[in-house]
Amino acid sequence: MNVHRPDLPREAPSPQLRPTREEAEEAVRTLLRWAGDDPGREGLIDTPSRVARAYGEWFRGYDEDPHADLQRVFEEVEGYDEMVILRDIRFESYCEHHLAPIIGRAHVGYMPDRRVVGISKLARVVDSFAKRLQVQEKMTAQVANAIRDVLQPKGVAVVLEAEHQCMSTRGVHKHGVSMVTSTMLGVFRDDHATRREFLTMVGNPVNRGG
Repeated sequence: MNVHRPDLPREAPSPQLRPTREEAEEAVRTLLRWAGDDPGREGLIDTPSRVARAYGEWFRGYDEDPHADLQRVFEEVEGYDEMVILRDIRFESYCEHHLAPIIGRAHVGYMPDRRVVGISKLARVVDSFAKRLQVQEKMTAQVANAIRDVLQPKGVAVVLEAEHQCMSTRGVHKHGVSMVTSTMLGVFRDDHATRREFLTMVGNPVNRGG
């Protein structure tokens, strides 16, 4: 029996189950009519095809495997066993509740155990998970778990800080509010000094968020 793990994203529908491009564009026309406009007028006539192309870019993460990005590792590191940190990784995602943008930064660190990965791969992992409909808490755990599962380091630390447009452009209309989430695994969870060192090096967004 195929049981969905809540910490992992649901797989995208297979090509046989996905709507056609024409069906997607017709859905956009329906939304335009529901909003009160005329999808046949000059300014909107090409909007359905543009939106379909944009969705292909915004949600390309469903067709990417973040774990594959981490497979190329390097073991000739001269015994280096201190933190590796990539901070201020800008990401753009969309909340799964309102399809509104989530714009923020990710800080990713790990304590290697004999092997390291190219730094661009860490950014790719963040991007692959961001380019899906998301909940920030879930995305934070997904990035950390992927790095742990593939690299098997001594520990992983991931902090995301982001502004949610579903809160700033609708509902309570609170602008400039950042949400901060963190996942600490291994030594970053067990050793408070290691956790503090990581947070200090990334500018302590957890304390700023509090």
